[in-house]
Amino acid sequence: MPYPDDRQYADTHEWHKRDGDTLTLGLTQHAVDSLTDITYVEMKGIGESLDPGDSVGEVESVKTTSDVYCACAGEIVEVNERLADDPGLLNSDPHGEGWLIKVKITDDSGLSGLVDAGTYESEHAS
Repeated sequence: MPYPDDRQYADTHEWHKRDGDTLTLGLTQHAVDSLTDITYVEMKGIGESLDPGDSVGEVESVKTTSDVYCACAGEIVEVNERLADDPGLLNSDPHGEGWLIKVKITDDSGLSGLVDAGTYESEHAS
């Protein structure tokens, strides 16, 4: 299964991996496959506050530009700076080294609307 089961998935094709009060956010393989070659990644900066459903930045590909959303409220505490120099990490390893941001969670109620890996995969099988 291409979707790790240690995280939850949004209809907007982001994965959310919780570790205590920190959430790591990234794009799913389905999103990356749909975008094709990712050429640019721009996320909001460290210290930015988020409400559930807020856009945290955007990803550009040869086909389109897509917003990226976070399901919980919190504050951005880390941005994957490697993507600035190598946005292709998203294409090669979207569930690993291609993570986008880390958020210190202040309200996790939005996470209840996410689905597990099996449900996401069955809804978005290629």
